[in-house]
Amino acid sequence: MKTLTTDVAIIGSGTAGLNALREVEKAGLSWLLIESGEYGTMCARTGCMPSKLLIAAAEVSHTIDHADVFGIHAKDKTINAQSVFERVRSERDRFAGFVVKSTQARPEEFRIKGHAKFIDNNTLQVDDHTIINAQSIVIATGSEPFIPPAFNKIKDDLLINDDVFELQEFPRTLAVIGTGIIGLELGQSLHRLGVETTFFSRSDQLSALTDPVVHSKAREVLSKELNFVFNSNITHADKSSSGIHLKWRDANDTEHSQLFDKILISTGRKSTLQHLNLEAVGLTNEQVRQEWNEQTAQVGDLPIFVAGDAAGHRQILHEASDEGRIAGKNAALYPNTIAQVRRTPLAITFTDPQMALVGKTYSELQPKNIEVGEASYDDQGRARVMNQHRGIIRIYANKTDCTLVGAELFSPRAENLAHLLAWAVQQKMTIQQALEMPVYHPVLEEGVRTALRDVMNKLKLTGNCRSIDLADAPGE
Repeated sequence: MKTLTTDVAIIGSGTAGLNALREVEKAGLSWLLIESGEYGTMCARTGCMPSKLLIAAAEVSHTIDHADVFGIHAKDKTINAQSVFERVRSERDRFAGFVVKSTQARPEEFRIKGHAKFIDNNTLQVDDHTIINAQSIVIATGSEPFIPPAFNKIKDDLLINDDVFELQEFPRTLAVIGTGIIGLELGQSLHRLGVETTFFSRSDQLSALTDPVVHSKAREVLSKELNFVFNSNITHADKSSSGIHLKWRDANDTEHSQLFDKILISTGRKSTLQHLNLEAVGLTNEQVRQEWNEQTAQVGDLPIFVAGDAAGHRQILHEASDEGRIAGKNAALYPNTIAQVRRTPLAITFTDPQMALVGKTYSELQPKNIEVGEASYDDQGRARVMNQHRGIIRIYANKTDCTLVGAELFSPRAENLAHLLAWAVQQKMTIQQALEMPVYHPVLEEGVRTALRDVMNKLKLTGNCRSIDLADAPGE
């Protein structure tokens, strides 16, 4: 067993860990990077990038299916599953390769392979070969899928998102357990690529939407395309020679059963803190979450910092990146730390239509303190041009100072609209200031302007809050 001493030890070489490392390097301190698996971020290998590649293929298939709306008739469409997944894997490996190459370019003697566990506040043991003494420690170990107990017997036969991208052919039938971001994105994509897909959820929740109006619209639209079994309780899952047999009870406690070729588990992800022997520093996983400071990434006053999915805060790449930087900077400064202002929250689900949350969600706000502006995309001009006229957006404004504070969207190209709104919220724009921004015609952004005008009228703005934007256009 060898012993190493360093200023900062970083556990995990994903997005959060690498950003923490860059901050430590900037500070001119020594570091050790510990990784138990392959190099390359979860986003590049098994998350956001390969999923978007599969979604892109599904979008092309869906466009062909509906080309007749434009007077274009495509005959004999064929989908080659092997070719679809070969492109997904090829591009995925290209994206991941950039990260791997960058990580491996760092000196090998500072990169330690193995599983790290705490011995005390400043000491780690990596497998049975290395003891590391560090002035401070950054935990950036990511997350892992949560598998519901009903599936424990067939755990090895389930698909998680990682496995989907390794498929060689499409299953004929697929059960998607969970209607969160990953389940909806992958499930809708596979459905559009010809897989008979059924979604199961213990509630009627879709993605992370909290606004009841937006959620209702999403359920209405998506239920026309996809088969949902809401408020269901999976009671039994068993493998047979014909596939996987599921039993469940519905909201009326009536039992149902069905055979599926494959089961995709998408019931959320859990932090990997439980693998680090945090008991050695007197902490439980729950205490870490309770004492973790999102502005410093520090756990209490300990020399321990947590970033990314391991923190369980917002399991999104740009949040992991920010938290990595915060953790690395403060680990280098320890025992002094600097509180960092966090960016406006932004989350996007790449379904069709897309979903997005910006700033404060509806559930985080008090109705008495806000007014809500609304715009439907069911008859919006640009959306009709593209045959994507489905959806709604809702914008929230503070009654006191007329500032934008948040929004929830279910609309075409919500990924673009949400960024505009997130920038406006972060800049603390008033309704007046937002309406003074230029808007071309015809564009989807006109729907945002409609919602802004709606909230302006509800606020009955006068004086300094009065909008000078009087422009109007047909098809808005």
